[in-house]
Parts: sequence; structure tokens; C-alpha cells
Amino acid sequence: MSDQNQSEADRALDKENQLPLTGWQQEVSQGLDHGLEAADTIRDRSISTFSRGELPHYAGINTFLKAPYIEDVKQVGNYDIAIVGVPHDSGTTYRPGTRFGPQGIRKISALYTPYNFELGVDLREQVTLCDVGDVFTIPGNNEKSFDQISKGVAHIFSSGAFPIILGGDHSIGFPTVRGVCRHLGDKKVGIIHFDRHVDTQETDLDERMHTCPWFHATNIKNAPAKNLVQLGIGGWQVPRQGVKVCRERETNILTVTDITEMGLDAAVEFALERALDGTDCVYLSFDIDCIDAGFVPGTGWPEPGGLLPREALYLLGKIVQKAPVCGLEVVEVSPPYDVSDMTALMATRVICDTMAHLVLSKQLPRQSKPNYIHEQAQETADYWQ
Repeated sequence: MSDQNQSEADRALDKENQLPLTGWQQEVSQGLDHGLEAADTIRDRSISTFSRGELPHYAGINTFLKAPYIEDVKQVGNYDIAIVGVPHDSGTTYRPGTRFGPQGIRKISALYTPYNFELGVDLREQVTLCDVGDVFTIPGNNEKSFDQISKGVAHIFSSGAFPIILGGDHSIGFPTVRGVCRHLGDKKVGIIHFDRHVDTQETDLDERMHTCPWFHATNIKNAPAKNLVQLGIGGWQVPRQGVKVCRERETNILTVTDITEMGLDAAVEFALERALDGTDCVYLSFDIDCIDAGFVPGTGWPEPGGLLPREALYLLGKIVQKAPVCGLEVVEVSPPYDVSDMTALMATRVICDTMAHLVLSKQLPRQSKPNYIHEQAQETADYWQ
């Protein structure tokens, strides 16, 4: 049967047969070495006495996907991908709780294996992944927390490891982009932002809150406002102050209706054309509330009428496969409001799909650092009065 006539399932079966098992075998061997051989009554001799690695899913220490925890962050450059938590919700203007987002995402991520059937990707076999823990944020002080976040992200980004940030409220979008920009030199980054809200006000309640990241990020010379693309915007929680900024700065917005009427592939092309216009890489900011509130109840500002999960994952996958992506953040997961961990699981799916598409597009593993990563850090103007 020709490849064109094969079903997705048939192609997936063929792809799995071509994947190695080296990573799994190394994990089992290390588990036995570090966790002791099992009791004599255990017939499966790949099981250790103490839980190490992926299995059982309900046991062990909660890192993302049970990835190795890197206590010495100076070693992060030895890995292809670095997970970092940002447990910050002092920028929240309504329902706090996203400071528990990194914990919630890590906990439910244990449900997943590193293998995806349809995509034919096994992350354990094809990339190296680590979890560096959390940035030490300062409760009640956004600006000190922002400085910590920027320094942490800059460190990971400059090492050559691909940074994946677990939020946290969306105020972290500004310091994460600022951290990336510190190592861009004269290069530029486009921002593709999935959300129901524009988040472009200068201040909210007299501070830089989770409604404000893109006003300040697009003041940085490396992140022009013309390269900010926002997908899924709409509903009854889009402040007019932010809309005014979008109009004045000529940013790019597609509502859910725009996306469904023009079609998902056309929306992807729209996003790429504008985000990549004169830039060298793309930063992805995925607010979980871009998805219809019925699917993601555990978030600070749920809004009905958002994207369906399949639509969001399709858009994300096509964008990652076609753009040089330099980082990903997933924000606004609020476990205190979640139901059966479904919102945190959706965040996990977004992250795992992104990693898989980076592998499929051959962006990872990297043979060398991308040329947009500048070795020396430069302070980026803050424009904060």
C-alpha cells in the first residue's frame, strides 16, 4: 500500500517500528542500579525496589514527565530541553492560584509516556529533557519576581537548551521575553500569543499585572509590536485600554470566529507571515484560557467561546513545524479551580505536542546553538516609568 493510501494509524504503526529503545533500556538499567533490584518474588526483573523513572505513573518525585531534576542549573546546557516552573500569581487581578500551576502540571504529566502514537515520536529516545525546578519568585512583589524570572530564562536560553516555562499568571510574559531578548544581540523575536485576552494594557490596578505583558515586551527593541500575533481573542473580558494599544501599535489579532471562518491553515499562515516579518525566531506564549472554558475550568479568567482543544493543538503544531521557535510558556493554569486535573492535563498536552513537533521539524535536538543566541548578555531597556 502506498504511503498516500495509508491511514494515520497504519503510518503510526510503521513509525513506531523504526524508533529505538535505547533510552528506555538505559532508564531501566539506571533504575536497577540506583533503586536496587526488586524482591525475589517479583518476576519482572526490570522493576526496582525503589521507584525510579517513568513507572509507576503514580509514584516517584514530580518532575515534568519524570525527567531528571537538575539541581545544579549550570549543567542545563547539557540537555536539549529544560523545563522551568514560575510559581507566580502576584500579577493576578481576580482569582489567585496560578502559583500552583507548575506543581499541578508536573503532577498530572506523570500520566503521560514520552511516546505519541499518531506523531511517531518518542521523546525519551529522540531528545534529552531535564527539569530545573522553579524560579525563586517573591510573593507580593511583581518587579523583584520579574527580575528573577528574566535572569533565570536568560540563563537557560543562552545555554542552548530549549526553555519551556510552566506558569504562573500571564504577567510573566514580559520578563520571560525580556530574558530571551537579553541574548538576542541585534536579532529580533516575533511573539505568537494564544489567548482570549489581549494583555496589552500599560498597567492594571496601577501595576504591571497579568493583563499587561505585551505592552512592556513590545517596548523592547528586539520584540517589535508589529510581530505580535494574537490568536483566539474575544468575549467580554478584553479591556478597551488594551484594545487601544493594539490599534495604536498595529499588532495582529485573529478572533475565534476569524480562525474558524478563514480556516486553520490560513490562520497559521497569517500568524507566521506577521510574526516572522523581519524577525529571526518566534516565542510562543500559550494562555490555557484560549481554549473554551468548558474544557479548561482551572484558570483565573475562564471565557466561553474559545478554541476547541483540537483546533488549538492543530494551530500550535503547524506553527511549530514551520517557524524557528526559541521558547514556550504555558500560563494561567490554576489548580485550585481545576476539575480532575483536566486543565493541567491540557497544559501538559500543549507542552508535549510542542516538543514532538520540534523533533519532527528537526529543530531538536540541536547540533549547535542557533545563530540568534548571542553569548553575551545585554540589558534590555525597561521603559518603566
